[in-house]
Amino acid sequence: MGFLSTFLGILGFGIGLPFGILVGFYFFVYSKPKDVENPIVRPLHEMDTTTLQEILHEIPLWVKSPDYDRVDWLNQFLLDMWPYLDKAICKTIRIMARPIFAEYIGKYQIESIDFGNLSLGTLPPIIQGMKAYDTEERELVMEPAMKWAGNPNITLMLKILSLSITVQLVDLQVFVAPRITLKHLVPTFPCFSSMVVSLMGKPHVDFGLKVLGGDIMSIPGLYRFVQEAIKKQVSILYHWPQTLEIPILDASTVAVRKPVGILHVKVIRAIRLLKMDLIGTSDPYVKLSLSEERLPAKKTTVKKRNLNPEWNENFRLIVKNPQTQVLNINVYDWDKVGAHDRLGSQVVPLKLLTPHEPKEFTLDLLKSTFTSDSHHKKPRGQIVVELTYDHFKEDSDDSSEHLKRDGKKENRIDRASGNESPSEAGLLLVTVYGADDVEGGGAHNNPYVFILFRREKKKSKMIRKTHHPMWNEDFQFMLEEPPLNDKIHIEVMSKRTRFSFRSKESLGFVEINLADVVHNGHINQKYHLIGSKNGVVHVELGWKKT
Repeated sequence: MGFLSTFLGILGFGIGLPFGILVGFYFFVYSKPKDVENPIVRPLHEMDTTTLQEILHEIPLWVKSPDYDRVDWLNQFLLDMWPYLDKAICKTIRIMARPIFAEYIGKYQIESIDFGNLSLGTLPPIIQGMKAYDTEERELVMEPAMKWAGNPNITLMLKILSLSITVQLVDLQVFVAPRITLKHLVPTFPCFSSMVVSLMGKPHVDFGLKVLGGDIMSIPGLYRFVQEAIKKQVSILYHWPQTLEIPILDASTVAVRKPVGILHVKVIRAIRLLKMDLIGTSDPYVKLSLSEERLPAKKTTVKKRNLNPEWNENFRLIVKNPQTQVLNINVYDWDKVGAHDRLGSQVVPLKLLTPHEPKEFTLDLLKSTFTSDSHHKKPRGQIVVELTYDHFKEDSDDSSEHLKRDGKKENRIDRASGNESPSEAGLLLVTVYGADDVEGGGAHNNPYVFILFRREKKKSKMIRKTHHPMWNEDFQFMLEEPPLNDKIHIEVMSKRTRFSFRSKESLGFVEINLADVVHNGHINQKYHLIGSKNGVVHVELGWKKT
């Protein structure tokens, strides 16, 4: 009896196991993925205490933390726009996926690959809160907390060895807290040149993956392996301080350009100039300017009654784009009365220059640089100039230079002050963004900025009838050496628009020590105005050395 029961048990196991495997394989292969159904949503007042405690971690961040703002309006916007965003995003995904799929056709015995269904579902992402940062830079920084427990219907159809295989993505959940920075605010739509994205924490990504109807993510150990692999790869690429920068505006279309170097111009001499005066001579002088600039032209001295003048005068001009800018050289005959006659002109593209290498040019003067008619080829003399373009050093260049000079610092001591005395020329950049709470007596509410540095004076435009002016103006000072022991005087003034005995009034001033600017290369902050109760001025200072 015992032998018989043992035999029957073994026989049943031997028959049942293959039969079970065969039935399971049949359903695994021939079952089709089901369409994703909408989840059941229940209001909070219908839940009991135990259920409410289990979902406490789902409470929005704007409830838990005062740093996050409630953005119901944005969630409502996403909800209303989601049907259209769904179609637009899916269309973009199909376009981007085509070349990727094409690379795999013919490999690994893959005959075709395409989407069967592609829909992000009916549930949009939910922004549980938004945190915004107030920075002194020309940028906007925000951190949305996003959760998406969606019901997408994404099916991928593969054909391998004439066998159709269906892969379906189900139960997708994504929890992520990115930092989004809109950088370099500019007066060109959409008013920022790039978007920088980084993740402030490891993202949570959960999903199911059905192959031929069977969820392979239920295989023991595979789920945790995939989760950790996704988190690791995403963290390596985008976890702060790693970033993903998305360019929005092309560099050539951005209206605001920063100085990148200095052009040194030495006007040496002119040869055989035209005779413009009645006595058979001329009183020549030279005007220098760069294209794409609105700054006043540089002028040499006037050489009286001289057709072969010698100047040997040096000038410096600020360069913003050496690849497109040209140096305009115009020679004039000075007249005491009336307009000055132009003796000739010439241009030199800056792209012809090698940085930090002087180059001498002997140029034939033309009547006009915009025409090429034969009657404009009349000899008008020549002008000899020497040009040197020095581009500013980047921060990496500065750090390497400091490392090279570490062993020599003790030998470079200023005899007068006892401090290090670098001898590099450079450019002091001053950007005045705006001011707040500047108030004057009476009708003085037309503020402008007055800047004084080494007896050189500059001022901004006047903003009428405001206590919170926004100037956003740049000023430059070219220097032979770093301003380690200098201060810059910045004063907010107000001017009456109608006649008055007291037409100007100071609304407050600040004096900034420039030693920190030289050592740090850049300072951007708000300063409290001396002589003002609550007034502050927002100033950015930078030092660029050649």
